[in-house]
Amino acid sequence: MYASDPLRSFVHGGEVTWLQPMPDALLHLGDPAGAAVDRGSLRLAFVAALQHLSARQRAALILREVLAFSAAETADVLGTSVASVNSSLQRARARLNDAGVREDSVAEPAQAEQRACVERYMKAFEKADIEGIKKLLADDVLMEMPPMLNWFVGRDDYARFMGWVFAKAGSSWRLDPIAANGQPGFAAYRRGDSGAFELHTLQVFTVTDAGISRTTVFQDIEVFAAFGLDTKSES
Repeated sequence: MYASDPLRSFVHGGEVTWLQPMPDALLHLGDPAGAAVDRGSLRLAFVAALQHLSARQRAALILREVLAFSAAETADVLGTSVASVNSSLQRARARLNDAGVREDSVAEPAQAEQRACVERYMKAFEKADIEGIKKLLADDVLMEMPPMLNWFVGRDDYARFMGWVFAKAGSSWRLDPIAANGQPGFAAYRRGDSGAFELHTLQVFTVTDAGISRTTVFQDIEVFAAFGLDTKSES
């Protein structure tokens, strides 16, 4: 796997990944009385799974380790056997252990600080202010667009890609904040030829003390539906 040229044509990975962003509202995050999932564990599992695991291993990890499904429930969801689920989970654990992925190895600001950083990003985005966006990024920021194989690292390539986005999709946007996987994000609407704003992408951010370190961009109708997003808006 290698970092792509940010202006390279999109290349589909050949599968629709099982792992998708999950609205915080469905997980009761921030609600002590109904909390079902630890925010840090979910965020770590989501990021780690995208980086290191196969689709089957991702599913087993999230369902078993984070959402606390039983092996039988997980097998039912995935349409496979309990033995297969256990094997996938064992391989996922071993792969993450080999990669040195641990929750306590990830330093991040408080949730309010993360949201404030993303809000500043949103303001820069709405102005098509590429330099303003760059100032909010960590040096080694990574952008990915699953299931596309394209991904790239660093502020300069990130900025080049954003320049292409604004040239291609225009500079008139409306952004609505969302929260997914215990992380801040937004739904991006671009102004279409009719004058209405059309749903373009859903973006989820990992924010560290150094700035935004990862942007994961989704453009999938199933993801949009999971968040109850309207495909068009007049305002």
